[in-house]
Amino acid sequence: MAAKNTIFSLLFGLLLLGVARLNVINALSSNYYDQTCPQAESTITNVVKKAMSNDRTVPAALLRMHFHDCFIRGCDASVLLNSTGKNKAEKDGPPNISLHAFYVIDNAKKAVEAVCPKTVSCADILALAARDAVTLSGGPTWDVPKGRKDGRISKATETRQLPAPTFNISQLQQSFSQRGLSMKDLVALSGGHTLGFAHCSSFQNRLHNFASKQSIDPTLKPSFAVSLKRVCPAQNTVKNAGANLDSTPTTFDNRYYKLLLQGKSIFSSDQSLVTMANTKSMVSKFASSRQEFEKAFVKSMIKMSSISGGGQEVRLDCRVVN
Repeated sequence: MAAKNTIFSLLFGLLLLGVARLNVINALSSNYYDQTCPQAESTITNVVKKAMSNDRTVPAALLRMHFHDCFIRGCDASVLLNSTGKNKAEKDGPPNISLHAFYVIDNAKKAVEAVCPKTVSCADILALAARDAVTLSGGPTWDVPKGRKDGRISKATETRQLPAPTFNISQLQQSFSQRGLSMKDLVALSGGHTLGFAHCSSFQNRLHNFASKQSIDPTLKPSFAVSLKRVCPAQNTVKNAGANLDSTPTTFDNRYYKLLLQGKSIFSSDQSLVTMANTKSMVSKFASSRQEFEKAFVKSMIKMSSISGGGQEVRLDCRVVN
């Protein structure tokens, strides 16, 4: 009888654990603001659209900002907080120095506060703006689960945890799996590199002194390597020199994967996706079908943007805790 009770208690405990886990997942909801702020999404979309009309680099910036937010402390808008006298915040950590377009989130927050004061979190605004960035660049749309709360902690030192452009496939796999993301999520989310631009410093390692007997990464197509070396010489002094991440940097498409198979990727981390059979087959699949890529990207974006943060408030100003 005691054994039966023990088994029952164990099963009941596991059931409760499952319910608790389900509640964490279900805490976010696509209709979270339907009653409290039905205008939230259209208000944010209008702000993103306006910013894009003035600056075509905005979509890539917003997508990267959301990714960098979610990978540190979950999606809690900690990346938006300014440094203070006592604390150097995430946005001033080395991998985030090149993040920009924070003003778009500020403008969206201001516009949303005007229609629904103290209701919509900065973390939700960033998640919605990232979705709009993709959609308005010709990519897919999707229902963003909402209900995130804003965090109060932001530390520059923690940005060391972000996956680096020099990572190999095992380092990438570890970084993503620590956040509950699979290899398929890794390959699909890397497709976000269909938008944007990279500074020379993030891929110099492939062009100069790559290995003791090879100056250039042999996986780079030789003619492509020559063109990259032209804009990024060994003693580069041009501050904003760099290269577009694919040949259509303001259009969300599957060109990134096609170029990857041709030896025309920018980062080592991109190239690493074709070093394993299972990830290479996914790259090939996405290269041959934009529809398959978009379907996988949407699924992985929803998963990534649902990484739980420890946020507890709705900030009034996205740059400062309440």
